[in-house]
Amino acid sequence: MAKQGKRLKAIYAGFDRDAVVPLVQAIGLAKANAKAKFDETIEISMNLGIDPRHADQMVRGVVGLPNGTGKTVRVGVFARGAKAEEALAAGADVVGADELAAAVQEGKIEFDRCIATPDMMGLVGRLGKILGPRGLMPNPRLGTVTMDVKGAVTAAKAGQVEFRAEKAGIVHAGIGKASFEEGQLLENARAFIEAIQRAKPTGAKGTYVKKVAVSSSMGPGVKVDVASLASA
Repeated sequence: MAKQGKRLKAIYAGFDRDAVVPLVQAIGLAKANAKAKFDETIEISMNLGIDPRHADQMVRGVVGLPNGTGKTVRVGVFARGAKAEEALAAGADVVGADELAAAVQEGKIEFDRCIATPDMMGLVGRLGKILGPRGLMPNPRLGTVTMDVKGAVTAAKAGQVEFRAEKAGIVHAGIGKASFEEGQLLENARAFIEAIQRAKPTGAKGTYVKKVAVSSSMGPGVKVDVASLASA
């Protein structure tokens, strides 16, 4: 803990925590402040003017980041027969039906994204109490309940991320690694921001995007000038 304290103290010494800067500059600062011994994730957080407790104000969806996330995503697929073979050929890490459901019930969840064909939802539905709290429950609106198994697996592996507003109206996601070029991180940030803008719910009133910040896993948050998002 002492080492971490010295590291953060050194970062804060040359960092104005009250400064509000354009998106491109915020990304540069977050990248520069990623000084841990591992390749930190660069994250973006957006505080929205919504109340997710109301159904008409929920913000949820998926977005494909043009430069990927830099993470290895393990994909699990509930499918049988030809669709199971299609999933394996597309690069899915775990594929199955009853045996996969049994493994999940035993707590063996060896995937980060879960996809299912429509005919499997009767089986998968019984796993809702396990998969739901982990954000792994397949959903047709997110493209994870589909007959296009190949497309869904490919998208998940290529850097597709899910987002969902938390109780306080905040959505966040990793948009790449500190080792990415600034231009790559900016492109990913733009894609995420555009997806959030498109997902604006009908019940949202007043200012939609209230605050935005960019940070690395272990670094301080950099406040983003919301007005700069339009030009970005």
